[in-house]
Amino acid sequence: MRLSLLLAAGVVCAAGQEFRPSLNDPALHYYADTQDAVTALQARLDKGSTQLEFHERWGYLESVLRELKVPLSSQTLVFSKTSLQVAKISPEHPRALYFSDELYVGLVRGGLLEVAVAEPGRGAVFYVLEQKKSARPRFVRKTDECLQCHFTSSTMQVPGFLARSVYTTPAGDPIPEAGAFVTDHRSPLRERWGGWFVTGTHGADRHMGNEIAKSGRNRIDVEHGANVSDLKGRTVAAWYPSPHSDLLALMVLNHQLGMHNLITRMDYEARLGRPELPATIEAALRYLLFTNEAQLRDGAKGTSPFGSEFAAQGPTDRKGRSLRQLDMQHRLFRYPCSFLIYSDSFEGLPASAKEPFYRRLWEVLSGTDQSAAFAGLRAEDRRAILEILVDTKKGLPEYFRAGL
Repeated sequence: MRLSLLLAAGVVCAAGQEFRPSLNDPALHYYADTQDAVTALQARLDKGSTQLEFHERWGYLESVLRELKVPLSSQTLVFSKTSLQVAKISPEHPRALYFSDELYVGLVRGGLLEVAVAEPGRGAVFYVLEQKKSARPRFVRKTDECLQCHFTSSTMQVPGFLARSVYTTPAGDPIPEAGAFVTDHRSPLRERWGGWFVTGTHGADRHMGNEIAKSGRNRIDVEHGANVSDLKGRTVAAWYPSPHSDLLALMVLNHQLGMHNLITRMDYEARLGRPELPATIEAALRYLLFTNEAQLRDGAKGTSPFGSEFAAQGPTDRKGRSLRQLDMQHRLFRYPCSFLIYSDSFEGLPASAKEPFYRRLWEVLSGTDQSAAFAGLRAEDRRAILEILVDTKKGLPEYFRAGL
């Protein structure tokens, strides 16, 4: 089992004490009423200004995706039994996941529709919607049941998100003794996507996706699972609104989950006045700038419109550059700085976290910091990221312009 992202990033707790916040702490107000996209949608439903359409095969899914502005092209399919509705998940009936910058929607055939929100100041907040046609569909908030997996060391001890790569039996059950990996953008492809379907090409690189452990507890046919263009013979793609489990979407998702957790960790430590905050800021900065990112050997391509749709969202600077532009030849992004710097979660950080984070980011991008930790960040990339942020990032401190 890999160490959690936070420990792998070199963050340790002061005085040897493990950081485990109480979600009842009034500084965190985790259980208080929310004002997020799901509650806003529910308010529209209650007023009758919006209606959800019910589809015979996938219920409210498409309507919910439209209302929450989550792209259908982000679909990925996970067949390991590693979620709330484990009894209904298998290689024949994988769980479909869809995401935008701050929303995650999960479809389990014959089960509940799941929605998770990266809520500023709280972290992951969870909802379910019954997949039964109703005149009054209602999202119900879930807390402790979801937090059993989403409030652990694997989510950095904050309500967060994770993607696991596991070896599975033919039924989709994880094989604990075979080991597992918490996946982020630093994970080599050979450790990614066990228990997931993957459509896309990746040359000589190999991953754990598309296959089950047929012989031996941690042995899979990585050749058979490589460079798969469609899911024919693996699952019934017609049961889902998209035939893809797109490789590019998976790579963006892997990055995004870890970034959200680090933002939430900074937020919690700042609100609680924790002494670990400077170390967590440094870990989040390194993650934001993709230090130690796993490199691609032969490039990679997806099979759905996800890549082009994702890149088109911008924002772009005066030269037409964007932090959403994909590279996919050697690394994930053309300009190695996370697009989640624009997110509501980052914007909602307390000043005690955001201000020192900005200062450290400027030191790196301006070239003031030439330490070994950022040695892989080329001068031309630092300059490009700095110029993009100055043109596109609201609230950026004025001293960023001094580096131009």
